[in-house]
This record gives sequence, structure tokens and C-alpha cells, in this order.
Amino acid sequence: GASRRPPGPGKGERVRRNAREASPGADVRVSPAEEMPGDGPGEEEPDPLFLPWDRFSAWLHCICVVGFDLELGQAVEVSERHLSDCKTSICYLSFPDSNSGCLGDTQFCFRFRQAAVRKSSLGCFLDHCDRDAPVCLKRDQGHFYGYVYFRQVRDKSLKRGYFQKSLVLISKLPYVTFFHSLLKLIAPEYFEKQEPCLEAACNDIDRWPAPCPGKILTLPIMGVVMKLRIPTCYDKLGTSQLVQSTQSDSLVSIVLPTIHEVDLFRCFYPVFFHIQMLWELVLLGEALVVMAPSPAESSDTVLALVSCISPLRYCSDFRPYFTIHDSEFKEYTTRTQAPPSVILGVTNPFFAKTLQHWPHIIRIGDMKQTGEMAKHMKVKKLKNLKTLDSKPGVYSAYKPFLNKDEDIIKQLQKGVHQKRPSAAQNAILRRYFLELTQSFIIPLERYVASLMPLQKSISPWKSPPQLRLFNQEEFMKTLEKAGPQLTSRLKGDWIGLYRQFLKSPNFDGWFRNRRKEMMQKLEALHLEALCDEDLQLRVQQHTEVETVDLVLKLKDKLIQAEREQLPVRTGTLAKLQAHIEYVILSLPEDLQGILHKPSTP
Repeated sequence: GASRRPPGPGKGERVRRNAREASPGADVRVSPAEEMPGDGPGEEEPDPLFLPWDRFSAWLHCICVVGFDLELGQAVEVSERHLSDCKTSICYLSFPDSNSGCLGDTQFCFRFRQAAVRKSSLGCFLDHCDRDAPVCLKRDQGHFYGYVYFRQVRDKSLKRGYFQKSLVLISKLPYVTFFHSLLKLIAPEYFEKQEPCLEAACNDIDRWPAPCPGKILTLPIMGVVMKLRIPTCYDKLGTSQLVQSTQSDSLVSIVLPTIHEVDLFRCFYPVFFHIQMLWELVLLGEALVVMAPSPAESSDTVLALVSCISPLRYCSDFRPYFTIHDSEFKEYTTRTQAPPSVILGVTNPFFAKTLQHWPHIIRIGDMKQTGEMAKHMKVKKLKNLKTLDSKPGVYSAYKPFLNKDEDIIKQLQKGVHQKRPSAAQNAILRRYFLELTQSFIIPLERYVASLMPLQKSISPWKSPPQLRLFNQEEFMKTLEKAGPQLTSRLKGDWIGLYRQFLKSPNFDGWFRNRRKEMMQKLEALHLEALCDEDLQLRVQQHTEVETVDLVLKLKDKLIQAEREQLPVRTGTLAKLQAHIEYVILSLPEDLQGILHKPSTP
């Protein structure tokens, strides 16, 4: 086995990089519309913005191989320092539980906490990339994703009688479909040709353009070329901009229509009578456990649950594949307190006993056997869940707030009887969840927008005005005339659902994000108002000390605008820089020399 992460930059390269990052803003930023060297297949021209292995690090933390040692069990056989704080987690999460009986090739993913959050030396650039990404596709700041290709085949030459190895990609990016597609190309080659093949793959990845939203990316890997587009937060919801093959794409082998979406219909098929209830449970951040026969089915189902409230971001923890060796095992299975707001995917029968006190349990059968229609219409009582061998279904005492939508069930059932293609069923279900979530979130968006002060209250010489506080009762009153009934035909206790949602981590995360955006908008409007002022007149009317104070404040504003990427009009920052220069030049020469020294953020 081996662990591959290309070597870091030398001292001289680090100095160059630090110098580059010391001046934030325009020199580092790559807009989605711009093309970067290396965008074409096979193009290797060096980009001055990127040092060796920077491009690799923009996509992956590392690639590693986990093998099975008779004495040690699972082991990353060749270690490297970047794995030291998470090696144990990766080892156990990279292999299916022994009861899963996964013969052949299996793909799944896991997610684990990052032990110590290190600021990447590429952080400034990657933050720029992340800015235009939808919330569900931003880099995960506190967790890593592991994408696994596990192979188990009989081999009489080995003591155990089986060859067992996993090729694992560790990344901050939640591009599950993309990384699984990438593994399908790399893993079979690796199992055949071993380490030289991994080195070739790392070199290929280090020639890729950065993962910037909105661009069509062509990515050469192992002699083939993948073509894809990373969505942006500006894309119209419910649509995906299809990446078309063109005549000049003679080298393109694989075109990916999506980089992150799982097949919702296939994942929810075993429990699709309960999809609306599951949507409510995920929306409210309820403790949920998925018990499945294999890590593939466990991870797919957890990812489907998390994505069913899109475009809302699921803000609690979720583990697509969770084992008894996880560092959070005790924290998440303790009976001394209520189960945490988390979605766990498990395969070990031990969890049927350990987690039987959890309020909501989804039991998934073998997804390969989808020929027969799901018949488990009733939600089962939790006391009936004794072992992992219990029948598939949803075990919960939860009473949904909304009345059941029979139309979507009939539509999907009709599709099964008519043998409607899986992609079409998936599209119907995705659209249903999107419309349901939008109906729920639009009244909240409308109310929160009303908390913004009027533009006329913004004065350039006073601090920006504050946002009004979120008042729960005031919001509830708006629902009478401008509630979800305007866009949804569903009846039920919407008010009760909102009250419960306002207590959830999902509301907290959503509101923090919206509040931050609105505060930045206020700062941007304040900055624009400052730039429109006649500073010449102001300097004439004020003392030297007040003028120096003005320069320092304007410089702070400029640094803040660049650091936080404030949404200002084009040309505003250049105008502000010119204002600063003008004011400095109006001062005596000794002060000019002091004020021309660069500020430290």
C-alpha cells in the first residue's frame, strides 16, 4: 500500500507564495469567466499563480491506499505526516464491516472531523473560488470527505485467501459523483500496476485548472479526459447547465452531467412512501440513523437525505458511513443525553442495539432488489426494531406537521409500473423536494429582507446602520398573507413546522449566512457612499489630526473590502484608492511618508 501526497514547496517557493498572499485582491483572483493556463487537455504551461503541487492541493488533501495486515488489521502501510492526525479514522472507514460481505468492487464515501484546522497556504485563492459556489458545494471547513474504491477478490496465494485493498481520495470538496467517477478510472489501473500509476495520476491532477465554479473544466487523467462544470450560486435552481461535447473535444472521453448529485429515487425507493416525513426530519435537524447492508447503500442514503432540503444547507453533522471505531462513537451513542442532531449511516449489526434509543431509524434493504414495489406503507413502532434483520422501513414515533402529498407517491408508483427511466424518476423527485423547500424558505427570505435598513439611512460619515433583530412572532404574523400557501398546495400545520425549524441548527446556519451577506451589503453601500463624497471639501474643513484619522479609516475600509470581497460596484475600490492618495498628498511631507507605508491587516 502507499500514501501519496506530492512534496510541499521549498523555502524559496514559500517566500514567493507568502509575498503573493500579502497583497489580497485582484492579483490572485481568477474570475469564473477567465480561462487559466492548463485548462485544455495535456496543456502543461506553468501558471505564475501556482507553485508545484498547488493545483493538486486545490482538489485533494491526499491519495492513500489502505491494505489489510494479518496482525494489524487495516493499515495505511506507507505513512506520511499529513495523515498522522487522522490515519486511524481513515483505516477503519476505508473498509466495509466484515458482515457486509462485499465481494468484488465497492464504492462509497465517508466523512470525518479534521483534528486540527490548518489554514491552507492556498487559502486566499481557494476562498475566492468558494465565493461563487452554492452553499452545498463549498469546501467543508471542519471535515474531510473520504471517497473509497474497495476491492475484495479471492486470492489463494494470500494467507487470508482474499485480496483486500482500498484506494482512498481525501478531500475537502463534497463532489461525490465526480470523485467516484475519478476513482473508477484510477483504482482498476492501480490494482493492476501499483505505485507508478498513482504517481502518474498525481502528476496529471497537478496540471488541472483550479475547481472554480461556472467554468467548463477539461481534466486529463490516466490517458483520458473528463469534462465537467462546477455549478455556481447564480445558476437557476432546479436546472443544470449541461456540458455539451463539441467537435473540438475529440480527446474528451467522459462528460459528467453532475459533480455531486446522487440518484434520489434509487436511494429513497425502499422507503419512498415516507419521503415527505423524511424531508421534515432532515429540515428540523432530527437525530436519524440509516441502517443498511453495505457502506455503498448507507453512504448513498445519507447523502440523499442531506440533499433533499437543497438549496438549504444541512448544517448539522452527517456521517455517510459510521463505524464503532469512529472517534465520535461514544459521543454519538451515549444514553446519558438526548441523541445529537446528526445523520448516521451504519452497517454493523451492533448499532441495532446501541442506537435503539434513537428517535428515528431508517432500515434499508438491498437496493439491488428494486424490482418489487416497496410495500411498507406504515411507519413502524421503534419497539419493533430488535435487530438489523428487521424489515426495511422507517421506525419512528414522529407525527408529521404537513398532510401527506398523495400525488407525488402516485406519480412515482405510476413511473415504476410504466418502467419510466430511473433518471426521469430521479428528476421528478428532485423537483418535488426543491419546490417543497422553496415554498418553505421563501416566506423566511421575504421577512429577513425586511430587516435591512433603508438605503437613505446610510450616511458616509457615520457607522453603517444595524440590521433589525429577527422577531419570531412578527415573522409568524407575516405567514397569514405571505406564507407557503402562495406556492404550495399542501395543507397542514405550517406554523408548527416553522416554530420547530426556528429552534434547529439548519435555521441557525441559514440565518447566520443571510445575516453575514446583509451586513456585507450594508458595508458595501456605506463604502460606495463614501466614494461619492467630495473629500476635497472635507479635508479643507478639518484639522490635520482629523485628516490623518480619515486616511487610516479609509485604508481600513479598503483592506476590509478586499478581505471580505464586499459586493461593491465595479471601480469602487480603485476610486477609494485614488481618494486615499489625494488626501495623503494634501498633508505635509513627513506625514505623507508615514501614511504611504503599507497597512498591516
